Amino acid sequence: MWELQITGKDGDLGVDVSQPGGTFDIVILGAGSGGYAAALRAAELNLSVALIDKAELGGTCLHRGCIPTKALLHAAEVADQTRESEQFGIKADLVGIDMAGVNAYKDGVVARLYKGLQGLLKNDKITVVQGAGKLVAKDTVEVDGQRYTGRNVILATGSYSRSLPGLEVDGKRVLTSEHALRLDRVPSSAIVLGGGVIGVEFASVWKSFGADVTILEALPRLVAAEDEEVSKVVERAFRKRKINFKVGKPFEKVEHTDNGVRATIAGGETIEAEVLLVAVGRGPTTQGLGYEEQGVTLDRGFVITNERLHTGVGNIYAVGDIVPGLQLAHRGFQQGIFVAEEIAGLRPAVIDEAGIPRVTYSDPEVASVGLTEAKAKEQYGADKVSTYNYNLGGNGKSQILKTAGFVKLVRVEDGPVVGVHMVGARMGELVGEAQLIYNWEAFPAEVAQLVHAHPTQNEALGEAFLALAGKPLHAHA
Repeated sequence: MWELQITGKDGDLGVDVSQPGGTFDIVILGAGSGGYAAALRAAELNLSVALIDKAELGGTCLHRGCIPTKALLHAAEVADQTRESEQFGIKADLVGIDMAGVNAYKDGVVARLYKGLQGLLKNDKITVVQGAGKLVAKDTVEVDGQRYTGRNVILATGSYSRSLPGLEVDGKRVLTSEHALRLDRVPSSAIVLGGGVIGVEFASVWKSFGADVTILEALPRLVAAEDEEVSKVVERAFRKRKINFKVGKPFEKVEHTDNGVRATIAGGETIEAEVLLVAVGRGPTTQGLGYEEQGVTLDRGFVITNERLHTGVGNIYAVGDIVPGLQLAHRGFQQGIFVAEEIAGLRPAVIDEAGIPRVTYSDPEVASVGLTEAKAKEQYGADKVSTYNYNLGGNGKSQILKTAGFVKLVRVEDGPVVGVHMVGARMGELVGEAQLIYNWEAFPAEVAQLVHAHPTQNEALGEAFLALAGKPLHAHA
């Protein structure tokens, strides 16, 4: 049996409507990655669940983030492959970018996944409530006057695109990522404010589509959260691709011009473009939802929890982007699963935040897990940490793909590898093994004895560990 309760647009989710209200084992406020993962796992554990959201099931990631963005990035990759096909002996011409076609492809991917998610929830004992919910008691969420009481409550209300003081987003010339995903054209030129994950991904897409792009970043380097050597490779690749960037120069103001916008950075330098994308990070969606009124502690809008994701108030937990840390969909999935199992009494192992894989889907791709070299030295001492870089120039499949980059291992002397950092084409596909290596606290010799298929980029990981174990094959000692 299953129910769907809609208190907003009747039939919007394409399923039946039943009477609202009730008491449940778990009431979840927010149906994004963390919320729906908690709901699905709780249902598997025979707990009754109410899942509440004012927007679509799947949240930002499915509809306005991860999935549509990566669809655009794949379309951009196809454009580049077409443009550069002659180096592989294939004669092809890139006639142009049909944004209507690109958007139809992107929206089709989202629609299929959305339909699949609806089916999963339909087959479980989950009551889905469409409407704006508010925490009105330690065990109750109210939606349009109807109250949903939970023996446990999970807060999973996600995040929104941040802006800067005095920077007005109009959705036409000054955009957030949500606006950028809905553009019906390729801008002739774009300023990207922010050189983190979102910024470099959109810069990569727009450049591949033919736009003139400039990234403005206040920090000293692009993808500053990654290992410093990774940043250098990304910056070198972006220079080669003629993606302009200015780092270490804080943004000061933006003005509208006859043809677009003019941005001013520290020192008075100005840059003009058709549009400006604000990509300065995401803030937690917690304001006005009743959290503080019920005693939940907020810090700069983020919900503070203990390591078991409990807020310290009643039986209220929090998951996903509203909890300080990496704002990643797969972190939300894992936290949602964790809390459902915690409520069911399974006592799951605490999630190691450093063991969560990170991927930036630009060209080149960046993938990492664990500690950067700098953080490892800070934690263990500089004399206790060693590193090894395996250049993708020695990897056969990387040569076939004509990609450059490296796999970097960070290890504690006479101990495990505590960081894996990769940059190059398709590196995101290698991070699965990398996270197993980190989370299992593997020693170089243990990974070196594993067999990696040839020729694959996965071999690059194996080669790096062979070298770190003192028996390099296609690499110098």
